[in-house]
Amino acid sequence: AQEDTGLQLQPLLEGQNYGAAAAAGTQRPAVPRNSPAVRHCLVVAVLCFGNLINFMDWCLVPGILLDIQKYFRLSDGRTGLLQTVYTLCYMLAAPTFGYLGDHYNRKVILGAGIFFWSGVTLGSSFITESYYRIFALSRGLVGIGTASYSTIAPTIIADLFEEGKRTTVLSIFYIFIPVGSGCGYVLAAAMAKSTGDWHWAFRVTPCMGGLALVLLILLVPHRIQRRTERHRALSISGTIRGAAEKPEVPRAAKTTWCQDVGSLAKNCSFVCSSLGLTAISFVTGALAMWVPMFLYRAQVVQGIVPPCLQESQESCNSSNSLIFGGITIGTGILGVIAGAEAARRLRKIHNRADPLICATSMFVSALCLYTALMVAQTNILSTFIFFAFGELFLSVNWAVVTDILLYVVTPRRQSTAIALQILLSHLLGDAGSPYLIGLVSTAIQAGSAPSFQRDFRSLQYSCALCAFVGVCGGGFFLLTSLYIVEDRREAGR
Repeated sequence: AQEDTGLQLQPLLEGQNYGAAAAAGTQRPAVPRNSPAVRHCLVVAVLCFGNLINFMDWCLVPGILLDIQKYFRLSDGRTGLLQTVYTLCYMLAAPTFGYLGDHYNRKVILGAGIFFWSGVTLGSSFITESYYRIFALSRGLVGIGTASYSTIAPTIIADLFEEGKRTTVLSIFYIFIPVGSGCGYVLAAAMAKSTGDWHWAFRVTPCMGGLALVLLILLVPHRIQRRTERHRALSISGTIRGAAEKPEVPRAAKTTWCQDVGSLAKNCSFVCSSLGLTAISFVTGALAMWVPMFLYRAQVVQGIVPPCLQESQESCNSSNSLIFGGITIGTGILGVIAGAEAARRLRKIHNRADPLICATSMFVSALCLYTALMVAQTNILSTFIFFAFGELFLSVNWAVVTDILLYVVTPRRQSTAIALQILLSHLLGDAGSPYLIGLVSTAIQAGSAPSFQRDFRSLQYSCALCAFVGVCGGGFFLLTSLYIVEDRREAGR
């Protein structure tokens, strides 16, 4: 059964009840026994916990990349393929889940996704070194499961909160992208170090997924009222009227998926901001996969750490993953909060503030990342600092880009829009960037004799692509600023 069956009259009935209560001098609570605000906060807490686990699973492989490369005896290209398989399956599944989320019960879809990806992650921890392809396939299946979550969870938040509060709540939700990613690095490196076996890193998050599934069942309502275009617009204005006062408002006609896609393709703000997000995804995916490896190779060249030899039975040094994970958590929290606060303040004085904030942060991030790569051979501390600033300015964009989508796209197309944005940003972004960086590095290595210096230089030059793509992303956000006022007006915001 479709999720909105039997609920189409609820907004109108709520309006009538509100009017009656106002006439009596009192406001009738929506639910007598529980505060709606408390219930909404519990729902958001559960969704944030799920988002944490989602991105922890995403970064388990990069956190122990040295051990995995050594265990399966992989080149840089085949190592990067692991994250590419994950992201390809993630993005290809997103449109399907977007359509399902627009038409069917979202709680059921979220629960099924958590159960599926947690089970596959647990199973992958028992794969031996002879079955690299099965391990790569398992990462793809995990990507399919997590696609259901990333596509649908933001739309539930959008339906629970009005525009004034939505940016703040989305900021909290998206803080768990960098926090989850950083925790993934830390968890993977810590488990590999403490147990001496990197497989244990894949046995912790499934337990957390089981807890998230229980909380989802207990605390998230089975049906969450979708905000129609009329209901959301009236809610934002602070007034809800009954049907008798607005008899001329027609019910929104149902459209096909192709019609929705065609409409979104004509939305210039949506297209340009999605291309900007694609650049963010490209850079984020490449950095998440390769920065710990790059830092390790820089330290080997400087003689700070010993090389991780194939013949050694000990686990490789994972200290860079721990440090980079901590940097990711800290800069992610600061960046998302700073981006949301800057957007909240600057919107009051400039109607194009959101895309301009994103453009500026992308340009600054690209400069910081390029500097980090260039100073790595001589000063490892400066490298950490510039990588931290690069990640900080990247994180500024997460909540702001999503909020742009939510106010330039009509509510009945938002799940589809988010799914398409996921498809585009990952197809041209982080689906290929880890593999591309690995291929370029392998190609550079092929031209000279094996050495630690060669391995460092090859990864340094290939990662420089991230700075170039970051500049392109800033340009796309500048284009978004040219169209955003008109597209927002057409969406009724």
